[in-house]
Amino acid sequence: MADVVKTQTTPAPSTSWIQQTRPVTVRKIGIADLREVLALGWNDFLTIPTQLAFLCILYPIVGLVAARAAVGQDLVPLLYPLVAGIALLGPVLAVGIYELSRRREARLAVSWLNAFDILRSPAIFSIAVVGLMLLALFTVWMSVAETIYERTVGPMHPGSVGQFAQAVLHSPDGWQLIVWGNLAGLAFAVIVLALTVVSIPMMLDRTETSPAISVATSIRAVLVNPAVLGLWGLIVAAVLVLGCLPLFIGLAVAMPVLGHATWHLYRRVVA
Repeated sequence: MADVVKTQTTPAPSTSWIQQTRPVTVRKIGIADLREVLALGWNDFLTIPTQLAFLCILYPIVGLVAARAAVGQDLVPLLYPLVAGIALLGPVLAVGIYELSRRREARLAVSWLNAFDILRSPAIFSIAVVGLMLLALFTVWMSVAETIYERTVGPMHPGSVGQFAQAVLHSPDGWQLIVWGNLAGLAFAVIVLALTVVSIPMMLDRTETSPAISVATSIRAVLVNPAVLGLWGLIVAAVLVLGCLPLFIGLAVAMPVLGHATWHLYRRVVA
């Protein structure tokens, strides 16, 4: 009697697994690319400005409420790091703006309501993971800022922003606070830039991509383009500072333009 040989077929790997393990190509870009992505971001903003209703007005309101809370709780010395730290959350707050640029690029109908489509995106969990990571960094930044204040200026509790500025700008301890505080802030900004410059747009675009792969790709993008993406970080910081000057109202323009531009930057950097 002939032996019967049973063969077991191995199921083909899923497309999702193949896509996740396929190497992601990171391009080298130049300063001209930054000018172009800013122009594209401005064009997107002019074409679909109705997102101001809930994304761009919301951001200044959050800043104003946070500032008022700081003053009300006698936390005037932490007002500046609080406002600066809110910018660390910018990459995840702008995810709805990325979605609007994605839809416009795909020639789909676009309105401000489409920003809420991210809530139905398969990538929403991955984006939330990165959002929690940024929230943790924000918490650590506030703790570091408070420690620097206590180690330099000491237990001074000014009654107003004016008194605090006067005390800081006219004392050696105050200048130490300015120097060390800004250096620490720069370090946190560099970390956030490296972790998120392309990771969140990538998760929105390639919904099967894990947070780990997206963040690793973002870090690799910075390593491949350190000078250009460093300049991009300075541009983002400068635009946000300008947006904060008139009582945060300028962020209603700065945030969407930078958000749209970040989507186009992702397209330039990640093949």
